[in-house]
Amino acid sequence: MLFNHRHLLSALEIQNTGTISEAAKHIHLTQSAITQGISKLEDSIGLSLFHRTNSGMYSTENGSHFLLRVERAFKHLHDFAAILFAADKIKKNSFVRSVNSRQLSALIAITELQSYTAAALRLGLTQPTLHRSIKGLEILCAQKLFQRSPIGVEPSWRARQLTRYASLFFSELAQGVEELGEVSGRMDGFIRIGSLPLARTEIVPRCLLQLVDEFPQAQMSIVDGPYNEQLHALLHGQLDIIVGALRYPKPHIDINQYKLFDDPLSIVFRNGHPLAKHSEISNNEIRALKWVLPRQGAPARQVFNELFSSRGISPPPALIECSSMVAIRGLLLNSDIAALLPARQVKVEVVNGLLAVCPMHLSGTNREIGLTIRKDWQPTQIQNRILQIFEQHYGTNKINK
Repeated sequence: MLFNHRHLLSALEIQNTGTISEAAKHIHLTQSAITQGISKLEDSIGLSLFHRTNSGMYSTENGSHFLLRVERAFKHLHDFAAILFAADKIKKNSFVRSVNSRQLSALIAITELQSYTAAALRLGLTQPTLHRSIKGLEILCAQKLFQRSPIGVEPSWRARQLTRYASLFFSELAQGVEELGEVSGRMDGFIRIGSLPLARTEIVPRCLLQLVDEFPQAQMSIVDGPYNEQLHALLHGQLDIIVGALRYPKPHIDINQYKLFDDPLSIVFRNGHPLAKHSEISNNEIRALKWVLPRQGAPARQVFNELFSSRGISPPPALIECSSMVAIRGLLLNSDIAALLPARQVKVEVVNGLLAVCPMHLSGTNREIGLTIRKDWQPTQIQNRILQIFEQHYGTNKINK
């Protein structure tokens, strides 16, 4: 749902000033325009935002909740404007009042797709309309945001920065609409979870199934992929939570990490591998193994490097890098390759006699498994409930949300 910016700003000013006449002075609109705008806004959300009285207009309980989300959304636009016009308060405020949803959605689509054609298709607009939206945004920003390149349209660094704030703006408004539904008893809000390898097999499915039992109408999305892609989506408001191995040091100042449990790694083989039942493996044997491992930078890869370092030997040069558990499983089943994995991640395969977890203890291989969320994220009721479920099943620390 794309809201009219001026309608939203009008509602915030009425909440702050208590009257349409005062709000009109602050945002330079006529009283009739504000009255019509508020009426259209209330129609679009299906609820009254204000009590109308002889002494003024006062937020309803539902209106207060929604307008808190609107205020949080516009804070992202103020942060957006602060990047552009650091010391000029007049220009910052003018930008926030003048920018519109069509321009922001155009910015997001073109930055992500790097193509006017693809962005126009996504948004259901003609290319001339899309070009006009971007041209208007560039005038407001006082700088060019895109340039042609051999592969399409290349966003500037500033455009990439601003896209994040625009995405967070829309995410906050979407949460506001979901909360209005919750107040009305419609528990059909959205939860979007980024799931890292270990979490895909047990943690996320188990917890989401409980959420489905409690809220059958809730809409859920599980997204996998490399950690950096998931972190990018989280910071842009396109994911709510990442579940999996935590990263140290934290890769971004705008995230919080909550540990659920420690998860040691083990050497995993196909069932029947010559070393599968060995309680000790020599340096020569471990050095001679072929390995399938995640990319450099992943916690399990760091543990692998430390395992060899602690034994005073260098890691083998021949490695297969892979983050897909399906592919890792296929490699293990059909060869003598070894993998460094949590025992719980292959529990089903072990029970069915397909894989084996080597009993050799690997000291110093604990990884912290937990949740990663944005620092300023304010969950809806459904989103807060999934945090509670994760904590109930796996938590050791209180998730402070």
